[in-house]
Amino acid sequence: MSIWGKIIGGTAGFALGGPIGAILGIMVGGSIDRSRKKFQNFKSIPHEQKQNLFALSIIILSAKVAKADGQVTKDEIYAFKDKFNIPENEMQEVGKIFNEAKKSKHGYEQIAKQVGVLFSDNKVLLEELINNLFYIAESDGNVSIHEIELLKKISQFFNLSENDFQRIFQSRLNNKDSDPYKTLGVNRDDSDDVIRKKWIELNKEHHPDNLISKGLPQEFIDQANQELSAINLAYDKIKKQREIN
Repeated sequence: MSIWGKIIGGTAGFALGGPIGAILGIMVGGSIDRSRKKFQNFKSIPHEQKQNLFALSIIILSAKVAKADGQVTKDEIYAFKDKFNIPENEMQEVGKIFNEAKKSKHGYEQIAKQVGVLFSDNKVLLEELINNLFYIAESDGNVSIHEIELLKKISQFFNLSENDFQRIFQSRLNNKDSDPYKTLGVNRDDSDDVIRKKWIELNKEHHPDNLISKGLPQEFIDQANQELSAINLAYDKIKKQREIN
């Protein structure tokens, strides 16, 4: 099932505070009460509504990343539409939210912080959100320093570690350019056993069955498979360097 569903209809009935609520409020004519509600208490949000908010978060953060280097290119817009398989009947609403997010006074910091709180119990989902935002940044053929810095800051607002960010970043590089130790999130002086255990842990974490159980949509699982391939290539590279059988 796609992540999109009824983005506006499925969320408009919930009085969501914070910057996501502010942007959504504009899209539904200000019907969301943004002044009284805060975004610290998300435990009681129904699963379906949380999925709708996740889809909304993807749109908003993708727009912020696309704007990071000063302008949104056609390649970035096309990549967003292509990657997330937006249904025709949702395209107009998604486009409105994307455009509103580009010009919104709310910066990525506020948005990322709210997303981090909303999905604080699902770290792998936040990691894969960063992974997919890299896909948007890469789409014009050049990931700028501004985009990398922004993505790193977003990961920090998600409470991901430097190791977590480096693992994702390195997995996006060509195998010949990537650092296999950073791709696995291990140190160069770690023992063979420690590195092997980390490789096994990452394989379990990024296995499609685990991602499905965590509620990740197919669009995210496709990118996670690329990351899993990079993890396995990195371990093969380390084994070759260390002459491990």
